[in-house]
Amino acid sequence: VQLQASGGGLVQAGGSLRLSCAASGTFFSMNDMAWYRQAPGEQRELVASITRGSSTTHTDSVKGRFAISRDNGKNTVYLQMNNLKPEDTAVFYCNTKQPIGSSGLFQTYWGQGTLVTVSS
Repeated sequence: VQLQASGGGLVQAGGSLRLSCAASGTFFSMNDMAWYRQAPGEQRELVASITRGSSTTHTDSVKGRFAISRDNGKNTVYLQMNNLKPEDTAVFYCNTKQPIGSSGLFQTYWGQGTLVTVSS
C-alpha cells in the first residue's frame, strides 16, 4: 500500500487549503481512511476519519472548519481546510489500516506527510 499526500503550503490565517492523498496497492473503497497531524514538539493527533461507508468524524478543534471526504473512483481522500489558524500549523499525514489475513490484527500505513504553515 502506498499513500501519496499533497496540497500543503503556506497560507495566511483565515485562508483555505485542500489536502489530497492518493492511495495505490489497495482496494481503496474497502478502506477506512484518516488524516493526522503533528505540530513541532507535539504528538501526532487524529484530525479526521472517514469510513468505507463515508461516515466521518472530526476532532473538536477542527469541527466546522475542516471536512474529510473521499472519491473512490480516484482512490483519493481529501481534507478541505477552511478558516485556518496559526495553531493548525503542522505536518499532515494520511493513514489507513488493513487487516492482516484473518489474524484480527491490522497493518498501519502512512503517507509521507505534507507541511501546512499558517501565518498570523
